[in-house]
Amino acid sequence: MNHRRFALPITAALLLIGGLCAGIGSAAAADRHAGYYYPEPTSSETYRARSQVLPNAGRDLRIGFVVAQTIGQRERNYPPRFAMFAKGEEAEKLIIVGLDAESFATLYRARAVLAQMTAAARGTELFRNLAVEDYFTFFDLARMLGFSRITVSDGKSYAHRIDLE
Repeated sequence: MNHRRFALPITAALLLIGGLCAGIGSAAAADRHAGYYYPEPTSSETYRARSQVLPNAGRDLRIGFVVAQTIGQRERNYPPRFAMFAKGEEAEKLIIVGLDAESFATLYRARAVLAQMTAAARGTELFRNLAVEDYFTFFDLARMLGFSRITVSDGKSYAHRIDLE
């Protein structure tokens, strides 16, 4: 029997199966936080950032950003309305989950909180120095820091994923 005749089709089949298995694995791993920190995402969008990733944007910078946000919330005279944390091997996934029954009760309210974050980002020295305070959004800031994804959730019934490009 001539085995060389089957070599290319078998190799191609193995590559195809390997690719499919890798795709399944990466799809599952792509959102391994669903079901733990938030429900399975019910919607998604892609934001094409107007900013570029900062040259020094690494894991430490992203974690430092989340720590600073968390400390800022804890210093207020009222309980935090949401939790923010970074996940992923390089802390490249920003997760924001509502902690009360109101502030993230709907995706529209979550978007309102994100709009407030845009207002806060536009007041930063970074945005003023770049002269983008009337143009960049919180999503642009997240991209500058090197985040590739933001997931917002009420922590109960929905999760919305924003892929940053």
